[in-house]
Amino acid sequence: MPLAVVFLAVLPALALLGRLEWAVAWLYLSLSLLCFVLYWRDKRAAERGGPRTPEARLLWLGVLCGWPGGLMARRLFRHKTVKQPFRLLFWCGAALNLAALSGWLYLRAN
Repeated sequence: MPLAVVFLAVLPALALLGRLEWAVAWLYLSLSLLCFVLYWRDKRAAERGGPRTPEARLLWLGVLCGWPGGLMARRLFRHKTVKQPFRLLFWCGAALNLAALSGWLYLRAN
């Protein structure tokens, strides 16, 4: 969870320094909040036997900038932490997102 908190704290700092557009920082914060809420709802549904959020939706939301919120929710709610295929795909999605962000920042700097 510290990784996600630090990452989300660095985004506004980068925006203040002019290295990142505020829209990108807000995108990460907004999608992370949405991802966090979806993990929470899915955990509750799993406990109560209700309709679940498809794993593909959680994973794609992570790829699309929501992985910090998903990471925090996974740790806080102890949800989706044991199932190995999901864990691997979650981290692959986060790595893909970070690679895209890094590439975009690099191209923007040059």
